[in-house]
Amino acid sequence: MKPYPKYKPSGVEWLGDVPEHWEVKRLKYSVSINDEALPETTPPDAELEYVDIGSVNATDGITATETILFENAPSRARRKVQHGDTIVSTVRTYLRAITPVINPPQNLIVSTGFAVVRPRNVQPAFLGYALREASFVESVVSRSTGVSYPAVNASDVGRIEIPLPKPEAEQTAIAIYLERETGRIDELVGKKRELIERLKEKRNALISRTVTRGLPADLPPETLAQLEQIAGEKLSLNPFLKPSGTEWLGEVPDHWEVWKHAHLFASSMGQTILKEEVTDSGLIPVLSATEEYEVFGYLDSASVILNPGDLVVPARGNSIGHVKLVRERSTTTQTTIYSKHLTNKVDPSFAFYFLLGHRKTLFHFDRTAIPQLTVKQVSTNPFLLPPLPEQRAIAAYLDEETSRLDALVAKVESAIERLQEYRSALITAAVTGKVDVREQTL
Repeated sequence: MKPYPKYKPSGVEWLGDVPEHWEVKRLKYSVSINDEALPETTPPDAELEYVDIGSVNATDGITATETILFENAPSRARRKVQHGDTIVSTVRTYLRAITPVINPPQNLIVSTGFAVVRPRNVQPAFLGYALREASFVESVVSRSTGVSYPAVNASDVGRIEIPLPKPEAEQTAIAIYLERETGRIDELVGKKRELIERLKEKRNALISRTVTRGLPADLPPETLAQLEQIAGEKLSLNPFLKPSGTEWLGEVPDHWEVWKHAHLFASSMGQTILKEEVTDSGLIPVLSATEEYEVFGYLDSASVILNPGDLVVPARGNSIGHVKLVRERSTTTQTTIYSKHLTNKVDPSFAFYFLLGHRKTLFHFDRTAIPQLTVKQVSTNPFLLPPLPEQRAIAAYLDEETSRLDALVAKVESAIERLQEYRSALITAAVTGKVDVREQTL
């Protein structure tokens, strides 16, 4: 795409030169901010569709709303919006929660943590892109104060300068171009996200099937030879099946055993330990409570010592069932159930895959205000136990296959990241006049 014929200095360092016929103005001269609020006289039984900061991002827009009665709504559920507004997060600005509001329901209310920017002397569609332009977003973030909960005043947002094409018909042309091109990118990103979901489903199904029925019967000879070398014996790939005695497990290989979790593992929740029990320095890695399995950070007071081969499962909140295999001496929090081996009958990696493959069934939880998993629930779960050599072979097979699928997921995620970077760069180039897209809308 070609640039504009002539440029002039914008007077704004981050903006550089702008097309000669454009203006550069503070945002507040083209918009109004926070025009309407929900009055306290609103009927208690009025139903609201509420949007909080965590439910907005610059790419996907409003990703979720909460249906709630006014009497039960938080005090921050007060900002009224209309079609054409753009909402800009003024708290937790590092989330970069900015999006245009498009055809909202009449009862849509957003948090007072947003500045509701309403166009006056600017085309709404152009404004929606201009306020998601990378340098504008970073200007909002840079004006924020506070460490744990950074925030910026709406009036400070209004002082940020933005480029404005003149006439306004040019703003419309730029918005039409960006709507078309970002739509194409978003469609492609959507397809890639669907591919990631299919790959993850395949990964889960592979693990679940293998730890329940054994190695696939159609293994290539060279793969089978490698696994038999790991096992130290011949492997049966098409075993006879028997009822497991557990409905959701169904039939299992007839030479496998069914145990209770408590007969193989000692499970408990954290107990406070002193830092001098940890290391000489009082520092030890702490396992994250999220789905990732790596270690993150250090504490000088910990909950319980974990050793390689132990298994941990978060017991509260949204991380329930995210099984982890401990790979180095570490610790975890008191809201995590940990299991230590009582016997040498279990290969740690096989145990990890068995729990991971059936986590949705094994780790059901009490549906209270805060979801919670109990030690008793974990201890009474069934556990399939192949012979130890076969466990090692299954774990090695799943290590290889899941690594291959994980590499494919990472490749697609990298492609999504590049597409989103291109999307952001395209918006910046168009709304700051670095490229002339007027002919592209014809």
